[in-house]
Amino acid sequence: MATKALSHQRQQLLGRAIIYGGLLFMAAFYLMPLWVMITTSVKHLDEIYAGSFIGLPKQITFEAWQTAWSEACNGTACRGLKPYFINSLLMTIPAVLLSTGIGAINGYVITKWRFPGSNVIFGLLLFGCFLPFQAVILPMAQTLGMLGLAGTIPGLVLVHTVYGIAFTTLFFRNYFISIPDELVKAAQIDGAGFVRIFVSIILPTALPIIVVSCIWQFTQIWNDFLFGASFTAGENAPITVALNNIVNVSMGRKQYNVDMAAAMIAALPTLIVYVVAGRYFVRGLTAGAVKG
Repeated sequence: MATKALSHQRQQLLGRAIIYGGLLFMAAFYLMPLWVMITTSVKHLDEIYAGSFIGLPKQITFEAWQTAWSEACNGTACRGLKPYFINSLLMTIPAVLLSTGIGAINGYVITKWRFPGSNVIFGLLLFGCFLPFQAVILPMAQTLGMLGLAGTIPGLVLVHTVYGIAFTTLFFRNYFISIPDELVKAAQIDGAGFVRIFVSIILPTALPIIVVSCIWQFTQIWNDFLFGASFTAGENAPITVALNNIVNVSMGRKQYNVDMAAAMIAALPTLIVYVVAGRYFVRGLTAGAVKG
């Protein structure tokens, strides 16, 4: 019996070793591009051209990061990512707040203040989730031209807000439908109105889905390239467009360390958001999954 128990224990240990070894291998394989980006960004260019991409740097330097931030060339003038980073912040933060706020109100109205045709309107909004970027470029360009917002950051804020409403409405509708209608009816009996119920009852319970909406919208808007390249140019471009210009500029030897540093700078905000609030994203997605 003791021999069998020992054999069974060895088999369990072997099984765990295989599972964890496989997971570690897949994690290392998946993170390899990130490793290459980080190590390349802190190496001298001569070391990179000597054939060192994956290995640790002989001497760590942050000159490439400084160049990418303040001195890199975009094809027409030598300028780094700093102003375009600020452009992306000025575009992303208002668009996230507006689309999340409008989506919350839409979800509240559709689930708790039903009216004739509310299901049709929700269906049309849901259809908007499946519209590709390319399908809305021309009408968006015409609208921005008529409003005088073409080529501006407020124009991009409008574009991302409108495009994101369908997604945020879906998030909030699916979450609010799990909140008992009796809460709203009880508040109405006590004399609470539309705004008071929304602010005092609905919103305090919606923190998980607010986090989900903000993370989703922040990621989509910050990483967008097509709208930025289509509706802005020059000084008003977001960081994704500036990153593309930096990477594709020709200045003699390819500046791999600067390219990698620029890519890391552009990716840091979304990386920080997911590291800080990633667990709330998963909780928020599952919080309204079951009604009851």
